Amino acid sequence: MIDIDTRLRVGRGIAKTETEASEVVFRTLQQNRGHQDKPPSTISDGWGGIREAMVQIWGKVPEYKGRGRPPEKKRPQEGWKYLQVIKERDESDRVTGTKKKVVFGEEEEVLELFEDHTAYVERTHLTMRQMNSRLIRKGLGFSKELVMHRAAAEWEDAVYNLVRAHKSLRVDLTGPLNGRPGRRWKRRTPAMAAGLTDQVWSVQRLLRTVPTTNT
Repeated sequence: MIDIDTRLRVGRGIAKTETEASEVVFRTLQQNRGHQDKPPSTISDGWGGIREAMVQIWGKVPEYKGRGRPPEKKRPQEGWKYLQVIKERDESDRVTGTKKKVVFGEEEEVLELFEDHTAYVERTHLTMRQMNSRLIRKGLGFSKELVMHRAAAEWEDAVYNLVRAHKSLRVDLTGPLNGRPGRRWKRRTPAMAAGLTDQVWSVQRLLRTVPTTNT
């Protein structure tokens, strides 16, 4: 899961189903990024697993009002914003367009909040497969052990967030930088755009900083 504005990868889920993986991501956001009470405003493709995961993590069982059978299932709450962008395809399975479906929230408010595409997360999925061969479909670099698969994903996320400068995040400089005139752009990583660091990290620094654990 990425933040649209900064391109920062804020959560990752590895599980057998997309619903279970979404629950892992949402629990991470709930615990570490200030979303204890409600999910972040979210846009995704047309698959339905994210909706179920949201309800499982942030939903609440309605209060029993003394009539009939007490409610047992969790339900979505007010203030949630979730939009699906569903791809439309022709008989040859080629994408011909998209349609938007507001799952949670007021339609006008949600449509105004989000763009009508999922290009950012789809582009980061491509980057993941380019940098981590374990994620390539029908390839020979698949993981034989789950712990190694998770380790490879964690490493690639760290490099993406802290080491790789993104052209779309660069800042146009209006004057010389550190006494070097003529330099127009300041390179930035997603972590810099999110205010987590003030410089592009090297792989050497990353290796010296990220703690390791024995699993």
